[in-house]
This record gives sequence, structure tokens and C-alpha cells, in this order.
Amino acid sequence: MLKTWRWFGKNDPITLPMLKQIGVEGIVTSLYHIPAGDIWKKDEINELKTYIEDFGFPWSVVESVSVHESIKLGGKDRDEKIENFRQTLVYLGELGIKTVCYNFMPVIDWIRTDLNRIQPDGTSTLFFDRIRFAYFDCKILNRENAEKDYSAEEIRQVNELNKVMTNEEKNALIHTIIVKTQAFISRQIVGEEQYPVQAFNELLRLYDGVNKNQLRKNLVYFLKRIIPTAEKYGIKMCIHPDDPPYPVFGLPRIVTGEEDIQWILDAVHSESNGLTFCAGSLSAGVHNNTVALAEKFAKQTCFVHLRSTDVAENGDFIEASHLEGRGNLIELIRIFEKQNPSLPMRVDHGKLMLDDAEKDYNPGYSFLGRMFALAQVEGMMAVVRNEIDTNRI
Repeated sequence: MLKTWRWFGKNDPITLPMLKQIGVEGIVTSLYHIPAGDIWKKDEINELKTYIEDFGFPWSVVESVSVHESIKLGGKDRDEKIENFRQTLVYLGELGIKTVCYNFMPVIDWIRTDLNRIQPDGTSTLFFDRIRFAYFDCKILNRENAEKDYSAEEIRQVNELNKVMTNEEKNALIHTIIVKTQAFISRQIVGEEQYPVQAFNELLRLYDGVNKNQLRKNLVYFLKRIIPTAEKYGIKMCIHPDDPPYPVFGLPRIVTGEEDIQWILDAVHSESNGLTFCAGSLSAGVHNNTVALAEKFAKQTCFVHLRSTDVAENGDFIEASHLEGRGNLIELIRIFEKQNPSLPMRVDHGKLMLDDAEKDYNPGYSFLGRMFALAQVEGMMAVVRNEIDTNRI
């Protein structure tokens, strides 16, 4: 697999010369300043592509061309937004950029309740606390009927937590869930001065009446209008699994496991309709076996995110070492190297270590932590390639 790296553009403190030194072979990036739903200008795409290539890299994957909320919820202007997305694909295709990762998660992307959970070795990582998440949903958002989404025991724990939660802790949850992690991804909530709880609740209300079946229909409506363009230019559209892979905030999730993935691939039959195999997102759901999923969907996978999680009995989960956890990365590498070895791959959600903590990196996208993870993954890849070569002799 091609060793790629998610890079956040020219303002990223992690520079392309730094990535050259650590063995990165391709760049994953986006035009992050362009709002979802707007057309990417061809000259801007070409300028960034040329900049990347001047440092000796290909622009391997676009992650992401953001899907406007109107497309997801079936709004009045969705056709306009879909046409803008399609025109962006035309420009990407004309410039030879052939892999586009996207997601169809309503309102919110990946969710964590703690961005710096300290580990026994002194590093820190991302963490999802089920009860604190439920507390945020029920007591901070005050979402109508939120309690119905949790067990009686979980609600009991939420009520106990409510007795001791400080305003500082509440504000930290708001910042973590709907400001810090979302600002650099979707830019729908960009700062505390916008009253993020109110703004977030307004976004949630847009989805009143949109259930899983309707969200699926809206995805198919979108795909049927953009896949012909993707086919024309040889572009692989690869949908990212939901993170975590189950419903949140009363919102439907439609990329949670085997049945969902198969449904999407069957709904629009095309080599351009594929999957981003994110081992971390998938492994955060105890219903998912990442190895079985990789064996089934290796041929339809267009892009791989290699990370892993550990999941507790109560639903808490944490980013695991890339050598451990439910992701079972070495087995995934064995599958993809044998069945689809040209895939772009990137390590994901590296821990904060050494002086990473002093830098203002996007959550999960540290330099030293990801470099360490890349070294671990590269070692596993070397073992697997040696196995493959030995078997050929």
C-alpha cells in the first residue's frame, strides 16, 4: 500500500519536507477554506496540486470534498449543491486526482468526549466516555426525548454525574464535542462566540423527520447524480464509515457495518462507488469484525485508514496502539496487500507524545504520534510483504 499522510495545507505546521524525511509517499488533503456546497475553482486545485508535486509527492486522495447538509437532508437547494459537487469532480478529474473520500454523517463528524486522555506512559489520546456523552446530550443540549436513547442504568449515572459536574467541565465538553473537533472538519460550528449549543441544536432540528431510510434515499439520490461524472474521469468515490458507528443525538447513521456497506455498494453498482476502510471507526462498534469486513470488501475499498480502538463493556472506547486493539491492523494489512496492494493508506489519530503537546495540532493529527504510528505500520507492512514474497518462492 502507498504510505500517505493527511496534510492540512500550507498553513499546517507539519511541512512537506518534514513528511519527505519520514518516508511518506503521497499526500491526502483538501481545499479546507472552501465551504461545503461551493465549487472548487480549477486553478486553486491545480495550484495546490503543483505545490505538492514540487516537493516530490502525488496528491493521492482528496479528503474531503464536503457534502453539504442540504444534500444529506434532502433540502430545497440540494440539486444546486449536488451540481457544485459534480463540477468539482470534473475539475479534479481533469487534473488527474482520482480518489475522493467523503462522508454522509448528518451534522457532526467523529465524536470524542476527551481529546487528551492521559495514558500510563505519559502520552495522551482521544477518548469517548459513554456517560459523559449521554450527559452532554441530555443535560447540556437538553435534546427532546434524549433519555429514550439510553438505558435506565445510563440515565441513573447521568443524573449522578449531574450532581458533581462543574461549569468548567461542562464548557470543556461543549468545546470538545462541537467546537474543537468540528471546526477543522465541517466548519459548521467555528467558535464559542456563536453560542455553539444553540447553533448545534438548530442543525439537529433540520433533521426532524429524517430517519435511516430517508437518509439512505438521499445518499442514493446524490450518488446517482455524481457517479456518472466519477466514472467518466476514473474517480473513485469512497464513503467513510460513521464514527462512532451507531446513531447519535437522535440522528440516523447509515455506514455502521457490514449490512450498511453492502447496501450502499449494491444501491449504485459502479467501480466508482467504493469504500474508505477506516479500521478505527469500524472497530469502535462491537458489532463489527474488522478482519471479516476487510475480507469481504477489499476489492471495493479505495482508501484505507489504519488505526485501532479498544472498547469497554459499557461502550467507552479509546484509540489503541496501532499494534493492538480491535482493529487488528496486521491482519488487515495482510488482506489488503494480497487483494488490493496499490491502495493509498494513511495512519490516523496518533497520540500526543513528547513535544507534540506544545503544538497546536488538529485533534488526532499530531506529528510525532503519527510518525510513531507510521513506523509501527511500516514494520507490519514489511513483515507482510516478506511473507508474500516467501510464499512466491
